[in-house]
Amino acid sequence: ECPLCLLPQPPEAFPTLASCTHRSCWACLEQYLRLAVSESRVPVSCPHCPTALQPTDVHRLLPEPALRDKYEEFLLRRLLVADPGTRWCPAPDCSLSQARFLITWSCIGLGMPREGCGTEFCYHCRQPWHPDSPCAPVPLAPSLATPTAQLAQPEELAHGEALAQAEAEDIKVCPRCSAFIMKINDGSCNRMNCTVCGCLFCWLCLREISDVHFLSPSGCTFWGKRPWSRTRRILWQLGMVLGAPMVVSLAAGVAVPVITIGIPIYMGRKVLAGSPGSRRSSLSGCQQCLSVTSSVLLSLFVSPIITALTIGVGVPLVLTYVYGTVVLSLCR
Repeated sequence: ECPLCLLPQPPEAFPTLASCTHRSCWACLEQYLRLAVSESRVPVSCPHCPTALQPTDVHRLLPEPALRDKYEEFLLRRLLVADPGTRWCPAPDCSLSQARFLITWSCIGLGMPREGCGTEFCYHCRQPWHPDSPCAPVPLAPSLATPTAQLAQPEELAHGEALAQAEAEDIKVCPRCSAFIMKINDGSCNRMNCTVCGCLFCWLCLREISDVHFLSPSGCTFWGKRPWSRTRRILWQLGMVLGAPMVVSLAAGVAVPVITIGIPIYMGRKVLAGSPGSRRSSLSGCQQCLSVTSSVLLSLFVSPIITALTIGVGVPLVLTYVYGTVVLSLCR
């Protein structure tokens, strides 16, 4: 049975993958790869685990040549955006097949004409080639000042600044590869994932994030259109520092009886309910009573240990965070 479509299939319908041991039918894998490549989710991971599929398997499973070409193009794009020595040709009609990315060597001031394109631009500032003058910063809005912007023309700067200001909250750039990313500004999740380079970043501060980014007292919130103001951050941090002992004591006072008493009650009800129509019906009343009693007694022995571990580990971690990270942020 295929784990994706849940249909029985003959053994020859399950292709072998070089990346992992998971198996799915040929039709499901083909549809999965078609959607992944069409949405530029490259490299494509296994539908059952995060392991990336080998390019040979992708080529073998994708039937359309156009999709295979897209897959190769997206792979090349992902590789080049991670290379600090590459530059994107700023001409709007220069495609990737015409070497839109330029892999160059270290040099100072270099005009880079491309065959089939002819655009000459500076390697460092990505503006029109200026051999007799130093690089000058382009007066674009920070949210749209990217390597993929077109060559700036003086008459277009005013319009570009107005457009950038209007779209500053809707269109931003990836902090790693500078690709344009658009987000509906409705207060939804601020945890963004760039489909070009795979960078995980915060929409509010445009920094690569870790799992605890939105728990830090930086003002970035998981939900919301804007970070907290400076006054609100300071008041929240002061409240955490002053109220942490009381909150931790209250939480521990509630958690101890809940865990100690709740686990035996839960286990007793679980054993008493049993599996519908199977094990419960085969046990006599005495056996069922003995089973429930033994599970409750075992839970009474285990629950204090779980309570001690929860309080002994959780309380120091919370206090360390409050009087470590929060206090340092407040002092800064």
